Amino acid sequence: MMQFTETLPSHPLHQTTKPCQNFSPMNPNNQTYRARPWPGFPAPNKVLGTFGDANCMEQLLVRCANAIESNDATLSQQILWVLNNIAPSDGDSNQRLTCGFLRALIARAAKTGTCKMLTAAISNSNITIQTHKFSIIELASFVDLTPWHRFGFTAANAAILEAIEGYSTVHIIDLSLTHCMQIPTLIDAMAGKSDGPPLLKLTIAGATEDVPPMLDLSYDELGVKLVNFARSRNIILEFNVIPSTSLDGFCSLIEHLKIQTLVNGTERNEALIINCHMMLHYIPEEPTTTTTPFSFEDSTPRSMFLKQIRSLNPTLVVLADEDADFTSTNLVCRLRSAFNYLWIPYDIVDTFLPKGSKQRQWYEADICWKIENVIAQEGSHRMERLEPRGRWVQRMRNTGFRGIGFGEDIVCEVKGMLDEHAAGWGLKKEDDDLVLTWKGHNVVFATAWVPT
Repeated sequence: MMQFTETLPSHPLHQTTKPCQNFSPMNPNNQTYRARPWPGFPAPNKVLGTFGDANCMEQLLVRCANAIESNDATLSQQILWVLNNIAPSDGDSNQRLTCGFLRALIARAAKTGTCKMLTAAISNSNITIQTHKFSIIELASFVDLTPWHRFGFTAANAAILEAIEGYSTVHIIDLSLTHCMQIPTLIDAMAGKSDGPPLLKLTIAGATEDVPPMLDLSYDELGVKLVNFARSRNIILEFNVIPSTSLDGFCSLIEHLKIQTLVNGTERNEALIINCHMMLHYIPEEPTTTTTPFSFEDSTPRSMFLKQIRSLNPTLVVLADEDADFTSTNLVCRLRSAFNYLWIPYDIVDTFLPKGSKQRQWYEADICWKIENVIAQEGSHRMERLEPRGRWVQRMRNTGFRGIGFGEDIVCEVKGMLDEHAAGWGLKKEDDDLVLTWKGHNVVFATAWVPT
């Protein structure tokens, strides 16, 4: 297993050459191009490439997207036909990635004027994505498969344990995509504290949107299980669900917390922890249409949420999310960004799940949901709006937070977790933050903040 103090050399995902620039959909065999390097794939012939090359597939998807946006049904149909034949849903990771984008483009075409006919032109036209509703045990196993989520859990829990030292009460606002899967490990760690476990309050947002991974039980039922688990560790847990939505920046949750502070006051020995795990990118980053006294940047629900969080004067804010940019209003820009990020989960899945397994189907269905949301949806329905680490850092600083970084003990703990997984995963520090990598490419970042 590789040493995680090192990273594998980064493979260039973009080249200045345009390998499919002379591609003609009706005469594809005339094409010669220089293929880009791609992890796990052998270099093609120097003279004649293949349509299985990732760079060529990306160019085909880009041309198809442009044709759909211009309502060119003939050209769209030609390219979709080629993609349908070279990107089977049960192919290699590169083909399955392209198939996901093909389905998303068909879904987008079905929504537009003259291109509605295109879905009938594709033989494999079943584009419905069957996402799975997980049981608690299934979701726990799903999360443990890779460091994708465990990285953020491990870094956040270690930072939280340091921040709550000396507090008798800990109130955690858990905004997590994984339905509190991080909390049992944190409870275990709290139970082992030398000065005794604190009273634990856990408040979560009962989101109204169905975003994968989805759970097959209610949050009230989940709360009962967590309370019982905490009791088995001699910890008193108060569990509270506030119906709230990311579409308005969790406004109901924020109002509840403000009212609670006004009524009860701020307890002198209570730590307030805001734990944000891959959830904040669902808050819209575009400015609201309502006139506000704030600047353009401050008028976005995303920035307004951070401003309201800052007003609560939290003890610690932990933010972990995927390190990519899906915010462009231009379809082609979003497609390129998503294609050059989402190859990673497809490449990863080949290393730990056998072909045809149910877990693999569930895992890839959730990725396909993300792809379709990025490509086929617009407006409030386009919820997958990832921002890169640097932009989140700037947002946090502008709102009145300062990064506190992660100490060597936390870094060692994260490295130990990575050692439990396949070679290929890496860890690096960027400024005060930790970044999880796969074959040298940024995957997920983790940051820790306190009020200035």
